[in-house]
Order: sequence, then structure tokens, then C-alpha cells
Amino acid sequence: MGKKQKKTRVRHGLQGVTLCISTALVLILLGMVVFSVLSARNLSAYVKENLTVTMMLGEDITDTEARQLCAGLRKQAYISHITYISKEQALKEQTEAMGTDPSEFLGMNPFVASIELQLKAQYANTDSLKWISKELKGDKRVTDIAYPQDLMDSVNRNLNKINLVLLVLAVLLTCVSFSLINNTVKLGMYARRFTIHTMKLVGASWGFIRGPFLRRSVGIGVLAALIADGVLAGGVYALYSYEPGVMTVVTWQVMAVTGGSVFLFGVLITLLCAYFSVNRFLRMKAGDLYKI
Repeated sequence: MGKKQKKTRVRHGLQGVTLCISTALVLILLGMVVFSVLSARNLSAYVKENLTVTMMLGEDITDTEARQLCAGLRKQAYISHITYISKEQALKEQTEAMGTDPSEFLGMNPFVASIELQLKAQYANTDSLKWISKELKGDKRVTDIAYPQDLMDSVNRNLNKINLVLLVLAVLLTCVSFSLINNTVKLGMYARRFTIHTMKLVGASWGFIRGPFLRRSVGIGVLAALIADGVLAGGVYALYSYEPGVMTVVTWQVMAVTGGSVFLFGVLITLLCAYFSVNRFLRMKAGDLYKI
């Protein structure tokens, strides 16, 4: 009798290990999708905010007036960053780039002062730039507005496609994850269906019978989530070691949301799957247990 109980405990322990590993693997995949979606959103914002809109200023504008104009622009809700380039700085940069000073043979500085603007991500699109350009050109000190229209349209189209693909993948993987973990939990419950029926025969309430199974499933879900979070954290560290600049896109918020999502999903899905599986066997009659 003791040997039989020992074998039963070993078998149940192996089932728990199998369920934990299976759940952890599924949670790793799910975490990777959540991580990719959040990182893609940050990448989209990073790319958009690094597209430059150039304001060309009039030749007669003074350095003081240009800086006053910059101060006014910083108050605008759509501005992320401003860089003022004076006529002298523009001449210096072009001289270094070309290897010769154009003012030496022209007898004058051919460049004008300009202001480079980086817009906030939500304004870096064609529709917003139309009214922003119109507003900026309303200032008589501004002679022209230049921005990479084709590049901006291409970036927005490609990023929208990437976000859509990742969103669809996230939904599909969520469904697949639920199905896989649910089947794994069901197999564990199936092996203990007669134990459930025996407890019901001796008068135990459904809530009393469900309790140990639910607590065990939550424990397995927590352990699987911790394993999955550990693997994902290791992957992020390896990525950071290879390319430290990736932290511009992979922020602490992304990692926190990813880890929290994996943990929450791991606990909830194992709890729900165990709840429904136990209820299924609780509703069955003794004869039905032999037919499944």
C-alpha cells in the first residue's frame, strides 16, 4: 500500500513538472510577442521623433530674434526637440564637409540660419505636418519648411504593417497558448478523476474538492511564470550585451509590462483551466469516468 501511494505521489509530481515546463515554454513565447509589440511601438516613436523638419530663416534675421523664435516654438505641444543652426555654424559645418570655405571665393557667407525640429511621434505624419507647416510659415521670419515627405510616408506605412502583423500574432498566440495549457491541465486532472469522484462520494462540497487543485495549479502557474520571466530577462541581457543601444527602445517599462503580463497570464490561465477541468469531472457520473 505504501509503495502504491509513493508511486502515485511520484506520478503526480512528474505531471506537475511536465505541466510547469509546458506552461513556461508557452509563456516564453507569449512574453516574446508582448515584448516585440511593445518594443515595436517604442521603435516607431523613436524613428518618427528622429525625422527632421527644417525651418529656413530669412537672411536679415538676427541671432537674438532666432533664439526668441526657438523659445516660442518650445512651447508648442507638437515639438519634441529643437536645434538652432546659425549662419556661422552652417558655414563651419559645410566647410568641414567639403574641405573648403565657400565664403573665400564668394566673398560672403552663402548660408542662412535654420532651425531643425523633431516632432513628437503622434504628429510625425503627413496630415499633421500640413497644418504644422502652414502654422510655421505664418511667421514672416520663416522662408521655407523642408521635411522628408517620402521617407516619412514610407516609415509610417512600414511601421503600421509591422504593428498589425504583431497584433495579429499576439491574438493568435494567446488563443494557442490557452489551448495548449488547457489541454495540459486537463491531462493532469484526467489522471486524478477518480480521486475527485471519491471525494464527492464521501460528501465533500465542490468548493472543498476544487480548493487543493486550484491552489496547486496557481502554484504551478507562478513557478512557470517566474521561469519564463527569468528566460526572457536573460534574453534581454544578452541582447543588451551585444548592442547596448537597444535600451533606447527596450525600456524598463517594456520589461516591466512584459514580465507582469507573463506572470498574470500564467496564474490566470492555469487557475481558469483547472477550475473548468475540475468542474467537468465533478459533473460526471461514475460510469462516465470510464468512457473518456
